[in-house]
Amino acid sequence: MVRVDDVYQKVLALANKEQRGYITPQDFNLFANQAQMEIFEQYFYDTNVARKNQGNDTVVADIDDMLEQKLQEFHESWVSTGSNTFPFNEAYRISGVFIGDPSNPAEVRSCEIVDPKDLLAAFFHGPLLAPTADLPIATIRANTVTAFSSTSSNGNEATIIIYIRAPRRVNWTYVVINKQAMYDANGTTQHFEVHASEENQLINKILMLSGLANRQPDLMKAGQGMEMVTTQKQPKI
Repeated sequence: MVRVDDVYQKVLALANKEQRGYITPQDFNLFANQAQMEIFEQYFYDTNVARKNQGNDTVVADIDDMLEQKLQEFHESWVSTGSNTFPFNEAYRISGVFIGDPSNPAEVRSCEIVDPKDLLAAFFHGPLLAPTADLPIATIRANTVTAFSSTSSNGNEATIIIYIRAPRRVNWTYVVINKQAMYDANGTTQHFEVHASEENQLINKILMLSGLANRQPDLMKAGQGMEMVTTQKQPKI
């Protein structure tokens, strides 16, 4: 986690240096969320590259572990109970679908996720493709996850979904005192959820976005220059 006010104050200090301008709280929140999503989405790209490199002599185990640690904050699980609905609005990526009795982990089976167009083939094109007790299948379509098996566990069978949620929207909250916005932490304050090591990247990206939006090339270049320095210091994948 990165405290939202820490980033806001540093962004303001850098933006005001050499009279580069003022960033309003509304603009900051907008740029902050875009910056956070860019960093979050980069985790998946970097993870994919790191794992592909495992086939050569490049040492990537530590990088892979580091990226997994950064994503750990976003791992969630969901179990179907009664009429509850899977929160598709917060799910960024579904990692796996399982079926079974949640009270008996030994009986929980992993589902093979199939394309919805292959669902009929799985049921009607012979027993080799049909779901079984040991090899259930699942489909994801129209914001619905459905798991299929040939048996149930004593009426207690449930669908279990492991997923990665998207970061919650950043919100720097404030009150206006003497015509100045002052930080006011309350129940609607939302800090950055990306890893603490990303603070510098957040600041750099917000400066670049602010410079671009406000047509301030010097501010944008300052952010780009600092991001380049930050990137050069990071381990290469």
